[in-house]
Parts: sequence; C-alpha cells; structure tokens
Amino acid sequence: MTLRMTIFETIQQVAAELGKPQPPLREDLHLADSGLDSLGLAVVVARLEDRLGVDPFSRLVDGAFPMTLGDFVQLYESATP
Repeated sequence: MTLRMTIFETIQQVAAELGKPQPPLREDLHLADSGLDSLGLAVVVARLEDRLGVDPFSRLVDGAFPMTLGDFVQLYESATP
C-alpha cells in the first residue's frame, strides 16, 4: 500500500468512526472541507504516527499547517524515508 493510500484510508476510517460525512478524497481538497474537525485530524495524525512511526508536525519550524490533502500527503512524504 502506498503512503497516499495509507493516509486516505486512515482519514476514511476516522471519519466513519466519528460518523462524519465525507466528500470524495482528492489532492486539492481543503482539509477544512474533508469532513473532519481539528479533533478528527488529530486522531488521524496520531494513528499515522502509530502506523508509520513518524510525526512530521514535530518538525515544522514555521508552524505552517498543510491546507490541502495533497499538502498533507507531501508533508508525510518528506518525513518518511
């Protein structure tokens, strides 16, 4: 499974568990429109850290949070070997 697929699957699982409606996931989808609130996204980040062994947010120096799902994926791609 690719990193992108792992991220998308994790987002879908968390949204389903929280009973949140979700639009189709695509690279240009704004995270604010993903169907998840900040708590839901925090759960996604925690689960991805468990699965991937990395927290790319701990390495952000300017605090620039990714705006789109594509940005979110790129952040993880840059943090994983």
